[in-house]
Amino acid sequence: MVKMMNVIVAVMTLCLMLSTFSTGQIDEITCDEAISLLQPCKPYLVGSAEISGQCCEGANTVFLRASTTQNRRDVCNCLKIAASKNGVKPDRAKQLPQLCKIDLPVPVVPSIDCNTVP
Repeated sequence: MVKMMNVIVAVMTLCLMLSTFSTGQIDEITCDEAISLLQPCKPYLVGSAEISGQCCEGANTVFLRASTTQNRRDVCNCLKIAASKNGVKPDRAKQLPQLCKIDLPVPVVPSIDCNTVP
C-alpha cells in the first residue's frame, strides 16, 4: 500500500517536472487540488479497475498546473504523504504516465527525493 502511493507520488512528481516545459499556466496547484484531481485514478492504482479517461485527465491537469519548481516539489511531497495512506500498487503507478500518454523524463520510483524535482 505504501509502496504504491509512493509510486503514485513519483509519477505525479514526474508529471510536474514536465510541466516546466508547458506554457500558459499561471495558477499553481494546491495539494488538495492535486489529490482531488487524482481521485479518479485510485481504483486503477489499487488494482480494482482499469484506467479511466477521468484519471488521465486529472493526471494531465496536475502535470500542467504545477507551474514552478517549488510548486512541483510541494505537490510531490503532498502526494508522497497521500500515497503512504493508500493501497497503491507500484507497478500500476509506474504504468500510469504511459497509459495516459504523459511523457515523463525520469522513471517513476517510490524513493524519489522531491527536492530534486526541477
